[in-house]
Amino acid sequence: MKLEMTRTVSFPSLVLAAALSPGWPQQAQEAKAPYPSMAPLEQYLITDRNAEVALARSAAPESISRDAEVMVLGRQGYETAVKGKNGFMCIVERSWTAPIDDPDFWNPKLRGPICFNPPAVRSYLPLTIKKTELVLAGQSKTQMSEGIRAGLDKKELPTPESGAMCYMLSKDGYLSDRDGHWHPHLMFFVPQTAALTWCANLPGSPILASQDPASRLTVFLIPVAKWSDGTADAPNPM
Repeated sequence: MKLEMTRTVSFPSLVLAAALSPGWPQQAQEAKAPYPSMAPLEQYLITDRNAEVALARSAAPESISRDAEVMVLGRQGYETAVKGKNGFMCIVERSWTAPIDDPDFWNPKLRGPICFNPPAVRSYLPLTIKKTELVLAGQSKTQMSEGIRAGLDKKELPTPESGAMCYMLSKDGYLSDRDGHWHPHLMFFVPQTAALTWCANLPGSPILASQDPASRLTVFLIPVAKWSDGTADAPNPM
């Protein structure tokens, strides 16, 4: 999938907003996918808990992440590793936060450090937690989709609050086999709305957008110039 910034770029799979794949039939997609099914759980876990905490914190500048709460992925789901003080939450997302028809959906190598602000902690993070619970319960993709839909219908999963956003500024993340860590960027979560309300995806616009109908939200994505450690991002090749 290609979208326009100042140059044409391809989105990384783990960037939930931007990874929507063409509407291929699911069976045909999975037959061609390099990761047709879930790998053993151990491949998705990070053995060193402190290393996962550090990777999660690398999603945002130290001035933000040092006081953020941090959750790590265990066998029963995400669990609190470090209590926070500023209302932010840093985690490392796994491959199943990508759209359900994405070829990297079961890629055990994917690691997406992400740091949510308080509105996103309250209104977007529950979606990631729910997806993870369904995966660890051994649900099929169809069952997962039904579970998310039911959660939204019953208001058990909230709609994004005004101002919900996150940082994805880690140069140590791995967002897809195609793009590696891609580029440092911010993401903004809103209930489904037209991309043109932000003039996103237009030639020359710095804002990218994607619809996620299954989660009933739109995500606006803005690449930025520097990684969380202050170093400059490499420019896109022309």
